[in-house]
Amino acid sequence: MVLRLHDFPALLTIACFAFSCVVIFLTDPFAMPAAVNKQNHTKRSLKRLAFEWAARIPVIALVYAFFFAISWRPIYGAQGAISFFVIFTGISRAKFEFIREPLVFSDIALVVDVFKYKEIFYATSLNIVFWVIALSYVFGVSALYMYFEPPILPDHHGFLWILVMLAVAFGPWLALFSRVVSGPVCRFTQNVLGKIDVKKDTVRFGTFESVVFHFVIWVGVRREAIVTQLSERFISALHDLWEHGDEPLIVIWQSESFIDLRHFGAENIKLPNLDRLRDQAAQWGRMTSVFEGGYTLRTEFAVLSGLLPENVHIDASYPYLRASHYKDVVWPQRLRKAGWKTQFIHPYDKTFFLRHRAMPQLGFDRMMMLDEFDHRPERDGPYVSDLSLTKSVIRAIDEDGAGKNFVFVASMANHGPWEPGRCGDLTNPVDIYSELLMRADHALGNLAHHLDRLDRPVWLLFYGDHAPLLKAFADPFPDPRTDYIIVPLGRARSHSQKPLPPQKEAPWNLIGTLLRYAGLSTEVPE
Repeated sequence: MVLRLHDFPALLTIACFAFSCVVIFLTDPFAMPAAVNKQNHTKRSLKRLAFEWAARIPVIALVYAFFFAISWRPIYGAQGAISFFVIFTGISRAKFEFIREPLVFSDIALVVDVFKYKEIFYATSLNIVFWVIALSYVFGVSALYMYFEPPILPDHHGFLWILVMLAVAFGPWLALFSRVVSGPVCRFTQNVLGKIDVKKDTVRFGTFESVVFHFVIWVGVRREAIVTQLSERFISALHDLWEHGDEPLIVIWQSESFIDLRHFGAENIKLPNLDRLRDQAAQWGRMTSVFEGGYTLRTEFAVLSGLLPENVHIDASYPYLRASHYKDVVWPQRLRKAGWKTQFIHPYDKTFFLRHRAMPQLGFDRMMMLDEFDHRPERDGPYVSDLSLTKSVIRAIDEDGAGKNFVFVASMANHGPWEPGRCGDLTNPVDIYSELLMRADHALGNLAHHLDRLDRPVWLLFYGDHAPLLKAFADPFPDPRTDYIIVPLGRARSHSQKPLPPQKEAPWNLIGTLLRYAGLSTEVPE
């Protein structure tokens, strides 16, 4: 009598699961380069190390259970689980090599956008060849296992066993959305992780495990109480913003990937308007980076909310997923309640980063998005130019007329990739970026000139959202801090203003700083 592996289903299943754990533990460290792993290594006792390894096993078990539940084939379950984790590790490594951050849980929410907006995510390689290879592997390997590996589903009460296994595989995920379960699980997970640090957590737990742990905390943390505490720190005195009765205009211009390359020795760039406005500025300098090279929404939310990343906690990686949790503390909503008009202008698809849902929740009563611009990519290039955007902003301000007005503009013109064809005959990415930088400066000059002619107090805040992913120039940027200026214009401008030295500033302080210069009689929390 010949003994076969599948004659011992329980033992085989345990062995396949154990083998999966070993392979996953060995491959997880490849999510980031060894040098980065070493920099983010946390010293732990052997007892603590064993505990953290044990904390990873339930995550692996659930993934293994999924592949086992849909097949009842233990070897296929091991292959599926290993492939699943290795793919996540590979994606994390690819992301890190490109943008120096491992995979985070909120990236899952961007999957559809990655395929919908390939250029903006630099994902043009996700073409038909990619899909043929990916789907051939998934369905091809699965078909081979289904054909060659016998299932171990019991002969008696087979349907009941299928239901039980499906409940084991899917039940815990569904239970997370119950407050009865999510609260305690969240608190336990927070105790395991301690302070959230994406890189350190990836080193400690692996890519997918840390993604799951962060997701558990995101689901379990009830932001209402935290936001209530934050809102109590603000004093709602915005009606007194302009004590002498004039109705001010505040324009905030978030310039895509704007950083003055002259900081790094580039001598062929001329930015005369930025230089002139620096001399007129109430404050100017370098802005600390929320994230280097991408994720505009993180900087954008930091500016609009005035919240430090630690106050946003697990939401910091994708705050627009539940923007409504912060509606009572963000600047646009508070200004709107104080009688201000609030407008958000961004020449890109309104669904990108869920802005069509997030911005009204954050207090913007008017949005001007790509569908309101006369833009044809084949004629105008991939993005709306800063000069065209400036004309639309000026027209919107003039149409609004009098009244306290808060206008937030997020440009797109300088977004990568910086490929041939974007700026005439230029082919070098650095030359293309430099040309777009100078075009942004020209548009800034036009905007400032118009605002300065208005017979009302005007304040302009201009800043770069993050350093560009310009690997042809630097990878990484030696100093990712971008540039900002806070400039009084119109009747707010003092012609006796003398040039001031630069100051370093954080993005979450920018609006509060501007309002203090503008005469806001309230405190801004540090």
